[in-house]
Amino acid sequence: MSKTFRVSCQWLVALSVFAFVTMALGQSPNSQIGREVAIPRHLQDGEEFNTPLNQLIRYGAQLFAAKFTIQEGAGRPLSKGTGAALSDPTSPLLFPRNFDRISSPDANACSGCHSVPAAGAGGDRVTEVFVLAQRFDHLTLDHSDTITTRGAMDESGKLVTMENATNDRKTIGMNGSGFVEMLARQMTADLQAERDATLPGGSTQLMSKGISFGTLTHNVDGTWDVSHVQGLAAPSLSSKGTIPPSPPSLIIRPLHQVGNVVSLRQFSNNAFNHHHGMQAEERFGLNADPDGDGFTNELTVADLTAVSLFQATLSVPGRVIPNDPAAEQANLQGEAVFNQIGCATCHATLPLTANNNPGLPGQPGWIYFEPSPYNPATGPNSPNLQLGPANYPVSAPALTVDLTSDRLPLPRLRAHHGLVRVAAYTDLKLHDISATSDPRTDSECEPLDQNQAAGSPAFFAGNCKFITRKLWGFYNQGGAFMHHGKFTSAREAVEAHNGEALSQRLAFDKLPTDLQNDLIEFLKSLQVLPPDSRSLVVDEHGKPKRWPPSADSSADDDP
Repeated sequence: MSKTFRVSCQWLVALSVFAFVTMALGQSPNSQIGREVAIPRHLQDGEEFNTPLNQLIRYGAQLFAAKFTIQEGAGRPLSKGTGAALSDPTSPLLFPRNFDRISSPDANACSGCHSVPAAGAGGDRVTEVFVLAQRFDHLTLDHSDTITTRGAMDESGKLVTMENATNDRKTIGMNGSGFVEMLARQMTADLQAERDATLPGGSTQLMSKGISFGTLTHNVDGTWDVSHVQGLAAPSLSSKGTIPPSPPSLIIRPLHQVGNVVSLRQFSNNAFNHHHGMQAEERFGLNADPDGDGFTNELTVADLTAVSLFQATLSVPGRVIPNDPAAEQANLQGEAVFNQIGCATCHATLPLTANNNPGLPGQPGWIYFEPSPYNPATGPNSPNLQLGPANYPVSAPALTVDLTSDRLPLPRLRAHHGLVRVAAYTDLKLHDISATSDPRTDSECEPLDQNQAAGSPAFFAGNCKFITRKLWGFYNQGGAFMHHGKFTSAREAVEAHNGEALSQRLAFDKLPTDLQNDLIEFLKSLQVLPPDSRSLVVDEHGKPKRWPPSADSSADDDP
């Protein structure tokens, strides 16, 4: 797409959004005088299907960057970031309790944290996320406050500290997330097919895209044994009922660094309420006001579709390799060493195939659509829009976009011979790479387990398992590494690999210094690229670079 055409589209979208305001509401521009709102008029349910795709994505970008105000429902005076009612409704979250950096609301816009090096990407260390602190009304750590989950006392009746009230995590980027979610959908379908083919009394090796997820056993009495299943979050392993119980869902959950969230849509539903106090009608109900701020339908189903599509269609990361011959040689050697010592076993490149699109049969796997067929309708962080007939805000038909289209932000991945190779450098499995696997003493673990019911013994037992960190685009998104973001260099992160990654880390330690440096140079190249990059590999000036140097002009790196 030419730059001129892109600029024209942007002007067209801006005019279209303005037209929504004036035509749909029957208002003149003067009616907005004195109003202080980020989104003058929201998309109404159903409009997402008659809005041109580029306009819909642009509107999603506006929602992502919107600095919501109290005049449109920002804030949640009577509800927690979890969506539950306050523990103490006599102390509403009104000024000065309307902002809390730890327990939230804590941000004006999504882009306030997802902004480095561009909107939608990661964040500096200062944008850390305090996961699970939102279960408190307003975290004060005031030990004279004895109301459970009001400000200082947890569900067990214990007074909390900053060390155990929350899990401290680094904000990571959304670039390429549409491809990652589609990988997760395909892998889920593979695992579920293997599960469904396992008869009572049998066992099955769970495998998808060359990644092993251990062994699932279907007991003779109809129950399921998941004790040897590997790499899946607890919610995907649970069975319900007794006569016989339902099978484990085996859903791959690619979002949140502990595999807690299924889809971009579920992630967005959670985040809008948690961080901004903006409630989506599909989550909180049509014409409902659960937070008592006087506003209903603060975010429509169409809004969530637009903002999910914006995130799904963000440009994919690539590589920045300086033209300096020494840097080029280091990148070549570093990538080879990365593979040789086994890093790519978990930090993998996975194929997105043409013959598997759950919920959209007959379409290739790179046709992303909203809503995900695996969106949870019940349980924590639910409901979310379901795939089905138009029945707002419960269900809606699929709205599709081809993730390989060059009409989307560049650079793009391309399909070759029936597949798209997604170099996200992750296997989408949970791994324990801590030294001791003891959350009480190991700094690589967390004090709380996000995948267990809040307040349960398992919740307070903590967690040491995290999804293999996506490496594409990771190096220029804030300079904060590992799930906690407390390391300022990639080398520190490599040296912190233990547990399941101990053999790879020991192999790194044994390398000569020059080969260690080469591997680090390779990691440094994995970046979010300048907007509209025509190649997945560019030099230090942002110009397309043929890579590897011997590749011909038809190489996959040149979209």
